[in-house]
Amino acid sequence: MENTVQISVVVVDDEPLIRSGLRAIIDAEPDLTVVGEAGDGAEVLPVVRRARPDVVLMDVRMPAVDGIQATRLLLDGLDPAPRVLVVTTFENDDYVYDALRAGASGFLLKRTPPDDIIAAIRTVAGSESLLFPEAIRALALAHVGQAQQASGLDEYQLTEREQEVLRLMARGLSNAEIAKELILGVQTIKTHVANLLAKLGARDRTQAVIQAYESGFVPLR
Repeated sequence: MENTVQISVVVVDDEPLIRSGLRAIIDAEPDLTVVGEAGDGAEVLPVVRRARPDVVLMDVRMPAVDGIQATRLLLDGLDPAPRVLVVTTFENDDYVYDALRAGASGFLLKRTPPDDIIAAIRTVAGSESLLFPEAIRALALAHVGQAQQASGLDEYQLTEREQEVLRLMARGLSNAEIAKELILGVQTIKTHVANLLAKLGARDRTQAVIQAYESGFVPLR
C-alpha cells in the first residue's frame, strides 16, 4: 500500500465551535491531521513551536493579537516557518490583504465548503500554485489601485525567462502548467521559481505576485 504524505495543521480561532468544526473536517482526511489549536494570536508561536505544523489556519480577527501580527510573529520567529492560510468572514477585509503582505500564503472565507477548505490546505502545503489568483488580484486592485507604480522589477535583475514565469504565476498557473506553456521541463520551472523568489526576497509565490502587482510589473487592469 502506497504511503500517504501527511500534512499537519494547527487551527487558530477565538471561537471554539469554529475550531472544532475545522478539526472535524481536516481530521476526516487520510492525509491531513490537526496537531494543535490556539484561541488567540498570542498563543500561536508556542503552539506552533511545539507542534511544527506544515500549515496554520489563522483567523484574521482575534481579540488580543490578530492574525496579521500573529503571522509576522511566526515568520520572524521560526525557520522554517509553516505556511499560513488566513481564515476570514469577509473577502474584501482590509486585514486579509495586510495578512498576505505580512507573509500569509492565501486566504479562505469561513463559509467556504469543506471540500474547498481541504483543497486549499493541500494547495498551500504543496506551494506549487497560487491559491485563488483572481481573488488576490481583486484584493490588490482594491488596495493598490491607482497607486500601482510603473517601475517594474528591474532592480531585482530578473532574467527574461524569470519574468515570463512570474507573469504566469500571477495568472495562477502551477509549475506543471507553466512548464507546458513555455515548453520546458517541470524541474527547470522549479529552478526559475526558486531563483526569482530569492531575487525578490519573497517567501513564496503569493508574496512574489503581490510584489509584481504593487510594482506595476503585472498590470492590475
